[in-house]
Amino acid sequence: MIEKGALLPMFYLPPVAWFSQFNANKPDIFIEAEEHFPKQTYRNRATIYSPDGALSLVVPVVKGSKVHTKIKDVRISYDFRWQRLQWMSLEACYRRSAYFEYYEDALVPFYQKQYKFLFDFNEELLQLILKSIKIPTSIQKTQTYESDYGAEVLDLRNAFSSKKEYNAEQKPYFQVFEERHRFIKNLSIVDLLFNQGPRSIDYL
Repeated sequence: MIEKGALLPMFYLPPVAWFSQFNANKPDIFIEAEEHFPKQTYRNRATIYSPDGALSLVVPVVKGSKVHTKIKDVRISYDFRWQRLQWMSLEACYRRSAYFEYYEDALVPFYQKQYKFLFDFNEELLQLILKSIKIPTSIQKTQTYESDYGAEVLDLRNAFSSKKEYNAEQKPYFQVFEERHRFIKNLSIVDLLFNQGPRSIDYL
């Protein structure tokens, strides 16, 4: 049982606002590891900036991963070559960015190795991103599921939605295709990282 701190869900390449909360509340950060898997959330999708605007990257999960499946038990599906397609999308969208080449060697193995579980895949990616941004902290995970933690815990498990536009203010930074579609708020952290590089931590 968490007594104080901030509780965040485990996402796939989480949005910028997720990292802003993570950075603001460290070191008292907990990751929800015992919840049941909710579909159509950032837990298995990320949004990047393509030439046509916002583009969703979805990690497919094995059929049968319903709401009663624990997040730790959700398996990734490899029925089609989604890893290759997603890496090609990242390359196409960010090859022109200032820092893509700086981070690509560390990221590309995640689109080659086949992870069994979504949670493990997301966790290892998160560790890489935290290291890349230079946010020094250790990740603590929940040991049990609690629906309500009370006032001492900042519960952010439902604070970020892939279905709704992010309403809070977010200072614009340079994005590769902003001349076409203007600044798009709250994209995946890789959008910030590829465009701002070492300055990402200052932005957060």
